[in-house]
Amino acid sequence: MRNLLAIVFCVTLCSLEAVADDPTSKSPDSQLRSLLDEVWDFELTESPMLATNAGDPRGQDRLADDSLDAIDRRNDARQQFLERLTAIDPTMLSAFSQIDQELLRLRLEGQLADHRFQTHRMSINNREGFHIGFPELPREMNPKSVKDFANYVARLRDFGRYADQQIALLRSGIEAGLTQPSIVMRDSVDQAMAHVVDDPDKSLLMTNVSTESRDALGKSWEPIAEEIRDAIRTSVVPAYQRFADFLKDEYVPACRGSIGASALPRGSEFYRDRILRFTTLPLTPIELHETGIRENARIRKEMQSIIDGLRFDGDFDAFLNHLRTDPKFYAKTPEELLRHTAMILKTADGRLPELFGRLPRIPYGIREVPDYVAPQTTSAYYWPPSTDGKRAGFYYINTYNLSSRPIYQLESLSMHEAVPGHHLQLALQAELTDLHPISRESNFTAFIEGWALYSERLGKEIGFYQDPYQDFGRLSMEAWRASRLVVDTGLHAMGWSRQQAIDYMKSNTALSEHNVVAEVDRYIGWPGQALAYKTGELAISRLRRSAETKLGDRFDVRAFHDRVLESGSIPLPLLETRVNTWIDEQLALPESRE
Repeated sequence: MRNLLAIVFCVTLCSLEAVADDPTSKSPDSQLRSLLDEVWDFELTESPMLATNAGDPRGQDRLADDSLDAIDRRNDARQQFLERLTAIDPTMLSAFSQIDQELLRLRLEGQLADHRFQTHRMSINNREGFHIGFPELPREMNPKSVKDFANYVARLRDFGRYADQQIALLRSGIEAGLTQPSIVMRDSVDQAMAHVVDDPDKSLLMTNVSTESRDALGKSWEPIAEEIRDAIRTSVVPAYQRFADFLKDEYVPACRGSIGASALPRGSEFYRDRILRFTTLPLTPIELHETGIRENARIRKEMQSIIDGLRFDGDFDAFLNHLRTDPKFYAKTPEELLRHTAMILKTADGRLPELFGRLPRIPYGIREVPDYVAPQTTSAYYWPPSTDGKRAGFYYINTYNLSSRPIYQLESLSMHEAVPGHHLQLALQAELTDLHPISRESNFTAFIEGWALYSERLGKEIGFYQDPYQDFGRLSMEAWRASRLVVDTGLHAMGWSRQQAIDYMKSNTALSEHNVVAEVDRYIGWPGQALAYKTGELAISRLRRSAETKLGDRFDVRAFHDRVLESGSIPLPLLETRVNTWIDEQLALPESRE
């Protein structure tokens, strides 16, 4: 009898274990969670820098394997992940699991599309690439302990291998006819040579190590510093030299003379995919082009009203010339520009509770754009915090060529890049612990940039733009984004020349000529990305108007903003669904009586 009971127990236990191991036995939410965990584990293993950003300890002593074989292997794995994901019925999932499923689907489909169009074979442009991002490594890793610095040195020593893989990818792009336009790569050799230094102490990979990190090591710092110098001298500098030589001798001469994405193999299909990727909407180039023209016509009327109110003696073009040439609109020193910026942001910080019920805990700072990239980039950009909260966000201000950095646009620029724009949204997203880490890492440009552009106008609601020149600057910034709809589609779908794009931007914005040229070259090298800003802002503004109309006196702007931001960066159709659900929930509540 005891033996029989033992046999029954073992059979029962094995049956239970088999059920537990069978994915189909789990609830749909559990199946999805397991798949999300598996995909996240895969991504952290394959992308050591993603692991750094997420605070995961794996792979901190190495850089990614970007060989063609590794890229193909990752693509095969993602295809299998997507097949398993589509087998899960979304109607059987909870509300937040439906968000996780949709975000994972779009992430995987986007990665598979990138591989299908072979974007890894043209992975650099005038603003982005491994050679531009690598000097930020000490800021991304933020090493503090002896172990941290050992990992940092190991990554510096791994850079030679990594750079050679990037050269191999770009060389394969030449063979496949997948190269950047030559006009946007004209300064790329100088960008690489900026890191070929005789003295390792002058390398950004040394100077970007924070004082706090050095002080944390005390007497241990100097021997570690010598290891860093040796790694820079023997690995980093030779790798940048090899890359600069490759750019000069092979890549730049092989770059194409055409500027539109339509000139690439499968170019029209590629550009349509970029539109969907960056806007999250099934829009056509013509629709976007015409939207930009309509928006610019509306904005022009508002701009003209300000000019009339200032009693300016001259037409619109004369007023733009006045803004571009009068010294009073420009800082005389980098320090002056940074002081103006800090004052704006400190004022904005104090007014944020009027617009939001929830504010982020992660702080942000202000930095100057590094010299090696400043001439090729625009007025400012934002570097987000790590999702583990151990690295703050940073608002980078370009202090190169101060005569092209107007103070009259500084309020709207700061609203966009810091608060209530990028920093507030991305810091809140990093703190959404209820979301799966993959969802916290989501990066839908239409949402992120649409929110930041929407935030520029929010400045009006917290006391900014009292100066008519600042308000004109805000409108010029909005016209800049509307013009992107016209120019990006013109360049990549309608056969526009570079000069046509420059002329259109100069006629419709108050941007300096230097910024106009830098912007147009950015659109040439990054098809579709510029479409996201105005598309996202129009969607968020439309949802707010809908909520205000339907809710009337019940509308609470703080609750509306909290709803928009509570799920992180999500595609615009999903945002619309969530906001409409919130509106219905508010309408169902009993009206308060006084």
